[in-house]
Amino acid sequence: MRTYRELFRAPEFAPLFLTSALHVAGHTVSGLALGTLIYAATGSPLLSSLAMFGPSLAQLIGATTLLSAADRIPPRAALAGLPLAFALGTAAQAVPGMPVAASFSVLLALGVLASLGGGVRYGLLSEVLAKDGYLLGRSVLNMSTGITQICGYALGGVLVSLLSPRGTLLAGAALYLASAGTAWWGLRRRPPRATGRPSVAATWRTNSLLWSSRARRSVYLGLWVPNGLVVGCESLYVPYAPHEAGLLFACGAVGMLAGDTTMGRFVPQRWRRRLPVPMLALLASPFLLFALRPPLPLAAGLVTLATVGFAASLLLQEQLLELTPENLSGHALGLHASGMLAMQGVGATLAGAVAERTSPATAMTLIAALSLTVTLSLARGLTPAGRRHPHAPREHPPTAPSPAPARSLRAPRRRRP
Repeated sequence: MRTYRELFRAPEFAPLFLTSALHVAGHTVSGLALGTLIYAATGSPLLSSLAMFGPSLAQLIGATTLLSAADRIPPRAALAGLPLAFALGTAAQAVPGMPVAASFSVLLALGVLASLGGGVRYGLLSEVLAKDGYLLGRSVLNMSTGITQICGYALGGVLVSLLSPRGTLLAGAALYLASAGTAWWGLRRRPPRATGRPSVAATWRTNSLLWSSRARRSVYLGLWVPNGLVVGCESLYVPYAPHEAGLLFACGAVGMLAGDTTMGRFVPQRWRRRLPVPMLALLASPFLLFALRPPLPLAAGLVTLATVGFAASLLLQEQLLELTPENLSGHALGLHASGMLAMQGVGATLAGAVAERTSPATAMTLIAALSLTVTLSLARGLTPAGRRHPHAPREHPPTAPSPAPARSLRAPRRRRP
């Protein structure tokens, strides 16, 4: 599967794409409205920021408690039920007189539930598309998310002015309902990928099982750490260029779009397996030049070039699926998404702390150097050498693996002659 026409001709991809886009639109519009509402009620920039981005941190709770459900509930029911829950929660936050503490309680609950969304969505994507189509499909979903967020923030700003924040929250709830309806009537019923009852214990067992493989550990670290540290560099655009930060963020969006399009559409598979390390190096290296405090035009060019490297995430997700049993693919991809968001928060916190003691340019340089160091330390584990053959059949573990079967899931090591 090499073209967008082939992609959208695949049964169920179009409704899955639309379900994702509507969900992202609802999240963007309602997040902006809630942030505005909380700031008007409290005058606190911190609480306003947490209202918009706090639910991402709450996904860590879901990753350690609920993630086993990603493969143990029917995908159509999950992708319809989750936006329905978000619609109800968002509508509740629009009720006049809702206390701030109650709004944050709803946000926490929705953030925990959101940890299932990525696992279910991307696990289903791996079923809907052939193996050689996953990367193209994932790149299209990435591009859709970026474009929808840009348009969603613009629409949200207009709606807040025309309808008030509470009216905008109701508009966000309507978008969630549209996402739920698209999933229910656009996707066909499928059985769960794994059997058994979701539980905290099952989540911890599967997390441990996924982490037990050296090959998967390397891929997870490659997905989480270099990416998260570079997001820390991006978090310093405002103090680096207070009046031109929007331009730097826009250039970053252009670079990400170019990288996802190139990797998803034009790069053949025989090259993709060798490109994760060079792309991660590209992600960090241009930020090293911020030590010279480049003028805005050069800084914008460096940001555009660097963010092309975010496409490494697509390549590593492809490797993660090759190393993971099919009945655990949703859980594995959900763990990737939750860990990535957590590391981005860590990267932003670390970069901010360094900038407090030095300067934004110096902090960006140091954090980029750390990202590059991590990439080089992981390089051996992110290359095909030493891995099992990429087309070898996947193992299928029992639903509740015991310590003994867990060893059988590890990527077999090649013996040296």
